[in-house]
Amino acid sequence: MDIRPNHTIYINNINDKVKKEEMQRSLYALFSQFGQIVDIVAMKTAKMRGQAFVVFKELAAATNALRQLQGFPFYNKPMRIQYAKTDSEVIAKARGTFGDKDKKKDKKKKPQEPPTSMLKKPAGSTSPPHSGSAQVADNPPNYILFLNNLPEETNEMMLSMLFNQFPGFKEVRLVPGKHDISFVEFESENQAGVAKDALQGFRITATCAMKITYAKK
Repeated sequence: MDIRPNHTIYINNINDKVKKEEMQRSLYALFSQFGQIVDIVAMKTAKMRGQAFVVFKELAAATNALRQLQGFPFYNKPMRIQYAKTDSEVIAKARGTFGDKDKKKDKKKKPQEPPTSMLKKPAGSTSPPHSGSAQVADNPPNYILFLNNLPEETNEMMLSMLFNQFPGFKEVRLVPGKHDISFVEFESENQAGVAKDALQGFRITATCAMKITYAKK
């Protein structure tokens, strides 16, 4: 069935054992590299289990994400992605606010929604990390990358999903007791360099811009 391209993509076959807040953060970490995300809707009701909607600001970003991440192993299950059948209406229905949006918004019925609002990038938030990261003293090129300034909720799955789309990715190594740093290993220093340049300053949350250097040999 042909569905008209739009800013909202619909994802199903998601591992439903993942907590809603963690799923939203992981979806954000994975999809925001394609463009600015306006909202992520993931619900744990029986009807909506294993499904999510990601709303992009730009149509091209939604299209790119759909093509690049089709079948991507998200929490060990291949994602099935398509355009949502309609845009705002499908989001409103998913939230149970269709036809009654304003009343529900005023009530602020869902206290557990902060992760979604946290996902919205403040205006102009994309440039400061790069200027900050330029000041990080780097080591000679190496096949292992050192990440720092990671938010507390970062886990191995999130980082693996971010880095394993780059050729040569081998593994993520977290540091016990230190949530804000991690190592990522590639097969060659060139492959590590490509990932380093692409993800320098990437925000896993709205406040933490990831800083990437080569690890010390």
